[in-house]
Amino acid sequence: MIRNYFKIAFRYLQKNKLYSFVNIIGLAIGITSCILIGLYIWHEQSFDRFHKNAERIARVTWEYNVDDQINKVALTGTKVGPEFKRNFPEVQTYVRTMKYPRVIAYKDKLFDEKKFFYADSAFFSVFSFPLINGDPAKVLDGPDKMVITQTAAKKYFGTADPVGQTIKVGVKDFLITGVAADVPDNSQIQFDFVGAFTSLNASKTEKWNEANYITYLLLNNNDNIKSVQSKINNYSRTTLKREMELTGNSYSTYYLEPLTSVHLQSKLDGFEPNGSMLYIYVLGAVAVLILLIACVNYTNLSTAQSARRGAEVGMRKVLGAGRKQIFYQFISESFLLTLLSIAFAIGLSAVLLPYFNQLSGKQLNANIFLSPGVLGLLLLLGLIVAFLAGAYPSVILSNGKIINILKSGFRFTGSNTLRKSLIVFQFVISIFLIVSTIVILQQLSYVQKKDLGYDKERVVVLPVDNTILQKYDDIKYALAANSNIKSVSGAYEEPTHVGWADGLSKGAEWNEANRIFVNAMPVDEDFIKTLGLKIIAGTDYNQTDVKQFDTSDGGKNLHHTYILNESAAKAFGWTPQQAIGQIVTKGTSGPVKAVVKDFHFRSLHEKIGPLAMFLDKRMVGTLFVKISGNIPSSLSFLEKTWKERITHRPFEYHFLDEDYNALYKAEHKTAGVFSAFAAIAILLACLGLFALTAYAMVQRTKEIGIRKILGATVSNILSLVSKDFIKLVLVAFVIATPIAWYATHKWLGNFAYRIPIHWWVFALAGVVTLIIAFVTISLQAIKTAMTNPVKNLRTE
Repeated sequence: MIRNYFKIAFRYLQKNKLYSFVNIIGLAIGITSCILIGLYIWHEQSFDRFHKNAERIARVTWEYNVDDQINKVALTGTKVGPEFKRNFPEVQTYVRTMKYPRVIAYKDKLFDEKKFFYADSAFFSVFSFPLINGDPAKVLDGPDKMVITQTAAKKYFGTADPVGQTIKVGVKDFLITGVAADVPDNSQIQFDFVGAFTSLNASKTEKWNEANYITYLLLNNNDNIKSVQSKINNYSRTTLKREMELTGNSYSTYYLEPLTSVHLQSKLDGFEPNGSMLYIYVLGAVAVLILLIACVNYTNLSTAQSARRGAEVGMRKVLGAGRKQIFYQFISESFLLTLLSIAFAIGLSAVLLPYFNQLSGKQLNANIFLSPGVLGLLLLLGLIVAFLAGAYPSVILSNGKIINILKSGFRFTGSNTLRKSLIVFQFVISIFLIVSTIVILQQLSYVQKKDLGYDKERVVVLPVDNTILQKYDDIKYALAANSNIKSVSGAYEEPTHVGWADGLSKGAEWNEANRIFVNAMPVDEDFIKTLGLKIIAGTDYNQTDVKQFDTSDGGKNLHHTYILNESAAKAFGWTPQQAIGQIVTKGTSGPVKAVVKDFHFRSLHEKIGPLAMFLDKRMVGTLFVKISGNIPSSLSFLEKTWKERITHRPFEYHFLDEDYNALYKAEHKTAGVFSAFAAIAILLACLGLFALTAYAMVQRTKEIGIRKILGATVSNILSLVSKDFIKLVLVAFVIATPIAWYATHKWLGNFAYRIPIHWWVFALAGVVTLIIAFVTISLQAIKTAMTNPVKNLRTE
């Protein structure tokens, strides 16, 4: 019997190819969206859960208050881990980690490795990164020991065994003691090399400050986090405040974040950018809504098509078919169509997965579709969709009375409110997504075009290490010896994200009562002109300032020369002109040489704060080369000069604007995802509107025929049919507008500098939706209106 149901269902779908195609495509698009979003959510939720001790590992974050400015970072000093282990018995052990790009040399191979980590000896015991070779407890138990991944081993040693080999990291030789499996992409810690933490000079002393490390604690059990956090709070108010000599409202404390919640729930990035739980909820809701739209479309299309099947249902009942048999027949069609849709959706998902990976920044693999668990979930999803989409028309069709069906054909009784409400619901989602996409793209455009206060265009960024610093001026002038090079300068770090935080006080001696909290940036004498900063008071650095930088006699006569931004001068209570010549102290004292106009040295998510730049070429970590002429020729010259003068590291560069764009990587991904699914939602909403229009045309065929006989034109009939549906879109617009405004307003609240939300954005979304809806309605209405009225009346 079941076989017979499916055979009849297949014949019906084959006979009605257009109906079958539209339904299969609609469901397949909805299921494909669910599959792709589901894979994305699964991947985000799986971050760091593969560790055996995942539930017992906590990341330590630092919060401190200076000058009533609360700062929160995911970094700590070297003392946090050892001190907490000594004082809190719930802490089993700790791991301090640091990501530090290094130049690695082996024989004739030389690479600038970005994923080089330092970690304590417990690293491979606390975290479940499998070792293919080596003992987890011993591979990092001494200075200058190192573990490399399989990919790194192949890169340097080919098929040879790397264990026992030595490679040069900077100027030191490291012994390879183990080989680790490649790190999965759902890990916050991404490494190619892990060196022993004891190789660092910083490991020899324990300090609360100098926060350059991410510290993890392994607790005795996963219930210890609350109790340890309570003890940390008490410790911070007493011992820590005394040790750090904090007074007044100033404080320093630490918080524990469960490892499994860091990626999606923490506001502090670690080694890799965090995800967002909000985006997970939004994408999950979008997936469910798109699937619901697909199911609604199927129901509406089935309803419209069923109005043509009155004779078939009547004949089946005359020949003895019962209600259950007719229900099973129509639900079988639904199951068959859904199974075909799932098969098509799996293939479509596999084809679209590379593009989705590019859009979302993930590396999801198509092999996951073949796993039994995923296939089982898809089958279950298919059963649910088939029943949800097919039950309503199946029940209605099977309940029809023979006399009514044979007399006047099949008619649905009752109100159209449900179907119209579903159309409104579909377009509310579509308008919401259109508005959200436009606002996100506008904000990203604003971010790209905003005057940052410095010139980031055509600036090449090159690394500086201790070897380069020994001949810094010679290298700098050699790189500038080209007519296409406008200027060369150096600084501690890039101006896209100045992370150095420090105190700065008035006067030649440190005075706690007269200090402010600033971001600090060591620079050389050409930094201001190379980056195009605007001086509003005072003068730029010159060679006199350079000559006065006295590092002799162990730095006893060392004085810095400072340049402040407007915010720093204001924090001291000075106008830019009043600040010139004032003496300030940060470790060492010196005069304020100039005040520059405020510029954005962090992302636009944060307001510009006080910044102090000081002349100190010993601390330069990055070179900036401003190109004024031909870029390819300039790069060729830079590479040639670099290889002639710097033989210990490869020539690797990037442009400053690339780093700036990277600050908004998450927003670009969000814009791409929203744009894609907004288009899908609109497409499915149009399919639903097409279905409802088709149903209305079937129900009003006789009416339209009579109107045409009485002289109605095609445009008259189009107007008559479309106005009811246009009203539904207008209702959707009214509902969607406040929802979209609230959601985009909240999202823009994440930016300290943002665009206003313009009224025309909502008008544009409404007009676009109306045009799309009118075109969709017209396709079906015009076809019916142009049919010979005699034929319509005869079939009625």
